Amino acid sequence: MKSFDKRITLALAALVALAGCGGGNLAPAPQSASTGQVYGAAVSDTPVIIGDPYTIEDRTYVPADPQHYDEVGLASYYGNELSGRPTANGERFNPSGISAAHRTLPLPSYVEVTALQTGRTILVRINDRGPFAGNRIIDLSVGAARQLGIVEQGTAPVRVRRISPVESDRARLRIGQPAEPRLDTSPQLLTALRARFEQGGGAIPQAVPSPDVPAAANAAYAPAAAPISTPAPPSSANPGVTFQVEDEARPVRPTQPRPPAASPPPAASGTYFVQLGAFSNAANARRLANRASALGQIQVTTIDNIRRVRIGPYPSETAAREALSRAHSAGFGDARIFRDTGR
Repeated sequence: MKSFDKRITLALAALVALAGCGGGNLAPAPQSASTGQVYGAAVSDTPVIIGDPYTIEDRTYVPADPQHYDEVGLASYYGNELSGRPTANGERFNPSGISAAHRTLPLPSYVEVTALQTGRTILVRINDRGPFAGNRIIDLSVGAARQLGIVEQGTAPVRVRRISPVESDRARLRIGQPAEPRLDTSPQLLTALRARFEQGGGAIPQAVPSPDVPAAANAAYAPAAAPISTPAPPSSANPGVTFQVEDEARPVRPTQPRPPAASPPPAASGTYFVQLGAFSNAANARRLANRASALGQIQVTTIDNIRRVRIGPYPSETAAREALSRAHSAGFGDARIFRDTGR
């Protein structure tokens, strides 16, 4: 690839902010309870799995759920030789689907992948672990590699940026179909990204929050931190609901009094939560918690200044799905199931 003036990279962070507007070794064993599920209608985006640290050839990888992930590096692809093999989150690998393996991002999660040689950008669903060969940052399915136009090359320089796509695009990827076409990268940004790759690639710092990805979307699948409990509101005001707020001085209180219950339910336990929303603004989180207080035990936890409003915990995915259905019926259409792996 042609070398570019290194001074161009000084403008990379600003260009990235503007753009926001618009086979290796075997992966770790599947960590989903539904190992080997059939690819297609049974594939789900919940629960999201982060997973425990794992070691491949003396190198340890620590899965995480970063609010911002944007990196330049090499992409490779894997294909029919692994068709039907369980992926790291328990699905069956579909070579013709638009999916990929990543070493640390949550399973599943969604990324835009841009080919630096052409500017073509596609949306990809992460459902596996890898790659573990060389300095590659993502391993695409052959279907994704074909859509991106890099099958003949084998490996290619790319940009990988985590996003929160609309549900219609998620649904298409879950059944192995491409999402709606993305806009190609602008020539100015492409020049800066190529220069970044020539200098060794790596993570792109976040200059400003991306306007197309609100805090709630960025934090949709963030893991639960151990909350710091504060005194619950008086039982006469809000019986049967335990409020837990981290980094908040005041307890969450309901907007209107509720009639007293005969007796409060026992404290819940488990690893599944229903997340109703996530906010950088404490007042917005408190309002949502108050509005949802009739649904059950509320937790408001803060991680990296993002406040996550959740119901739970629940002992099983079945119980969490029942709670999710109640949340949707109550008007919380963005509610999702999240699994706390206990890390």
